[in-house]
This record gives sequence, C-alpha cells and structure tokens, in this order.
Amino acid sequence: MAKQVFSRSFVSSLLPKVLAPKSVGLLLCICLPTMVNAAPEVLSYGVADNIESKAYDAKRRFMVSLPERYQAYPQRHYPVLYVMDGDFQFRHTAMLAHTQSRMGKLPPMIVVGIANQGNPDYLYSTTWQSEKEGDEFGGIDVMMQHLSQELVPYIDKHYRTSGSNAVAGYSLGGLFVLQAMMAKDTPFNAFISMSPSLWYDNYSFNNQLTEFIKANKGKPLPPLFLSVANEQGMGIRDFHALLTEQAPGWQVTFNTYPNETHYTTAIPAMMDGLNILADNHYTDMDELMEIADYQAAFKHFADKQSQWAGYRMDWLQAYYLAKYLFASKQIDQLEQILASARTQLPDSYVEIALGISKGFNKTKQAGKAASLLDSIKSAAGESADWYQQMSLAQAALGNTQEAEALHRKAIELAQAQGFESWEVWELGGPIAE
Repeated sequence: MAKQVFSRSFVSSLLPKVLAPKSVGLLLCICLPTMVNAAPEVLSYGVADNIESKAYDAKRRFMVSLPERYQAYPQRHYPVLYVMDGDFQFRHTAMLAHTQSRMGKLPPMIVVGIANQGNPDYLYSTTWQSEKEGDEFGGIDVMMQHLSQELVPYIDKHYRTSGSNAVAGYSLGGLFVLQAMMAKDTPFNAFISMSPSLWYDNYSFNNQLTEFIKANKGKPLPPLFLSVANEQGMGIRDFHALLTEQAPGWQVTFNTYPNETHYTTAIPAMMDGLNILADNHYTDMDELMEIADYQAAFKHFADKQSQWAGYRMDWLQAYYLAKYLFASKQIDQLEQILASARTQLPDSYVEIALGISKGFNKTKQAGKAASLLDSIKSAAGESADWYQQMSLAQAALGNTQEAEALHRKAIELAQAQGFESWEVWELGGPIAE
C-alpha cells in the first residue's frame, strides 16, 4: 500500500473548531512527524576499497567515483583520473569531474583517489631518498611499483577503462606527479602538478628535468599542467623557466593563483588542470551557428578525437548540435546528416540521433521522431532517453497506452541504471504508486 502523506491544511480540517490556533499548532507538531518523516536518503559520491599490496606488504586503500550513466552504457570505456593524497583530494576532485562532464566541458571519467595512511606515509611515498631531508622520506619507488603493478591493473580489471590515465596531485603530491611523468614505465599519460614541492632536496629535481628532456629529445612529451599560488620558496617559477628554455615545444599549461594560498589553491587549480585533458571539448550554440554546414560541423567534432581521451558526444552536446541543425534549417537533409554522422562520429551516432529526435518532438513532428527512433532501436539498447522520446512521439500520435508504457519503462531504466535524481525528473519523474 502506498504511504499516505497528509498536508497541514487537511489535518487542520479534521480538528475541532473550538481549539485555539496555538492548540492546533501543538497538535500538528505532535502528529505530523509520525505521518511524514522518513529515513533520510544517503547520497553517495563514490566507494572506498582496498587491495593487498606486495609493494608495501600491507593493505592499501583507494576510492573510486564512476561517471554519471556508467551503468547506462555497458559497452563504453572511460579515461581514468588518479588523484594523489586521496583522503584530502578525492571528494572535491570527483565532484569537479562530475560537474564539468555533466556540462560538457570534460568527457565522463572514472576518478580514483590514492589514499595515504597518515602523514608519515604521505611524506615517504611521494619522495626520493635524500641525505639532506632525512630517513622519513624516500619511498617513491614503492609507490610507483604499487601503482603500476597493482592499483592501475586492478582498476583496469574491475572497471571499464580506456587506457587513458591521468594523475593529479598538489604539494608533495604534485612533486610525485612530476616524478611519475619521468618514470620509465609510468602507467600515466597526462599530468596535473599543482604547487609541487620543488624545494625538496634543495631543488635537485631541476637536474632530473634536464636529464629527462635530453633522453626524450625529438619525442612528443605528455600534456602537463603546472601551477603555483601565492607561495614563496617553492621553486616552481624557476622550474617552469627551465622547462620552457630546454623544451620550448612541450605542451605545458602554467597557471598562477596570486589570490590563493598553498591550501586554498587545491580546488581552482584542479578545475583548471582538468581542462588540459580535453581543451575545447564542448562547443556552445553561438560557436556552432558560425559553422557553415553540417559537414563542417561533423569535421569540427571529429577533429576532437585527437584529444587525450578521444571524443564521444554526450547528451548535452548532441542536444545543441540538433538545435543548430534545426535553427540553420539543414534538418531537411536528414538522410545525408545521419550518413555523415555514421562515418565521422560512429561512437556518437545514437546520441546524435536521439538529439535530433528530441528536436522533432519539440517541433511537433512526432512521425519523424518515431521513424528515426525506430531506426536506432537496436543500437540504443536499454536507453532511458530512447524510451522517453518514443513515449513523447507516441503520445503526440494519439497512442496513449503505448506512450504510458514507454514512459514507465524509461523511468524504470533510469532508476535501475543509477541516474541522478535530476535526470529522473527530467524524464518526467517517478511513476506514482
């Protein structure tokens, strides 16, 4: 039986008229909580787990946050962002990655937090041995072994990864990122180093940089983000100057944050650092309207496939692409548009077709929407968006019972696949019991 929830006005109508207003309020305070209160819903942004590490001869913790709609696309593989000092950095990094990908600024990605077991472990695991610094430092080789031989293979085995692995860290974690970049068998191919502690070992990392550039002369060097806040004695500006002098063609982004401290820079620097992973990933409507025709538009998007994580169009970009096609009055070339999409963006074809079907439904061309949706039914699989758009098309065509069944299926899929609450409501909200 469905739970009954009573409004204050309804309960008030049942009370004796002779009761004073204050008495009514008192009774409401006593009665209502037993009627409407339910256990709070727990909101989750990831999971914490651990694996047995031979490198450390101990269990090592890590955290994982999956992209939105991870369960909705069972064949899709995702890039991974590994974050050093995970207990401190994981939560806000996962939220930034979620938000930026939701808005089309980044591709959806798996975020993995690499946990440390207290400050002594953090100091040890991010640095090399140095007579100048002391015995509590010097375990970077252990951490690199753990990551390359244990954690990264574990993530690849248990999650759908694409092979594009970035690593981010700040302070000593940022120093570790630079060392990981120069490691011989590094499992990473993009690097975000925020306020790295280049003071360590009397700034000797500059010598490692010179040797690394010499050893890799003529080779393409990986994407690197480097930043510094309002900090003194870090050695970052000198490091960047040396890097620019010795490898002028290196793809390096260097940001300064004069209004941030060593501690407050973590979020703004991480947000900017994430952008190097997919620079210009999203194209807004104003930019699209400057593109001559659909062929040029598809080339524009296909060129993005050379980015660090490749390129696959998601729902928001597909929606704006459809708006562009309708606004520029090219939609009457639908057959040619779809053929071009299949050729240039095959992995994005279903999302593009769904975006166009939304346009047909919005412009009251339900027959065209239904026909296009029928053509991609098999490829769309268990897509909540497909069922919702077909529901709208069938409702407009007068097929009420079929539309209701399709809508119900859309909501069931969205809930089963772990859609965010706002996504469920966008599909028309939960079906009432």
